[in-house]
Amino acid sequence: KLERLWQEGISGADFFIAGIGSAIEIFGKYEKVMDYEGNIIRADKLLEFVREIVTDYAVRQILHNGIAGELSPLTRFYLLWRWTYQEAKVLFDNARKLAQSTGIDLTREWNKGFIIKDKEFIKVLGLQERDLACLRADTHRQAGLEDSRELIDVLHNVLLLWKEGNREDMKKVLSDSGFGGKDAFYRVAQAISETLQIDSKEKKLLDGFLSGKERLLSEIKEAYKQRMLF
Repeated sequence: KLERLWQEGISGADFFIAGIGSAIEIFGKYEKVMDYEGNIIRADKLLEFVREIVTDYAVRQILHNGIAGELSPLTRFYLLWRWTYQEAKVLFDNARKLAQSTGIDLTREWNKGFIIKDKEFIKVLGLQERDLACLRADTHRQAGLEDSRELIDVLHNVLLLWKEGNREDMKKVLSDSGFGGKDAFYRVAQAISETLQIDSKEKKLLDGFLSGKERLLSEIKEAYKQRMLF
């Protein structure tokens, strides 16, 4: 069913609604649903289980399969948010459901990094918005980027440095974080770009950065060889 929905071009929030609705329709045919041990599964647990299945399928499709299992819950959340809600603010309950399906407790993550709570809304900051935070604080460290080893934080840090033309620091961040030579890092960047509208500032920066990927990989590899010699 999920594959058919995907093939029909249904995406974003509509995909989740259709996928979950299809599962509810199937489960609704039975008086009760039990696990392998004979325990009755409550409706809320069924919904949670279905959301996880739909989420996992969507992540794999967005990434064209292959690396979904390598991603942290926060990376999966960011990727799915961009695919589902783009750059919009979303009511807390809808955001909570998406976060829960990726294994995140939203209340433990907001206002610490790229997830921001604003009254009853949740917003996921793009790198251009974190750039403003950096400017206000006059340092990347204040925006939670410099010391983080979370893929999205590293990606945002790298893109901000690329935007500034600070190539040496950008390569250092990639090398120190361990993401510089990892295909998953660049595939996530590409996948995020593909989810965004063509006029998105974040998309334009991602595409610009990715256009120099091969040269960058070559430089990182050469720098690594040089370090091994001394």
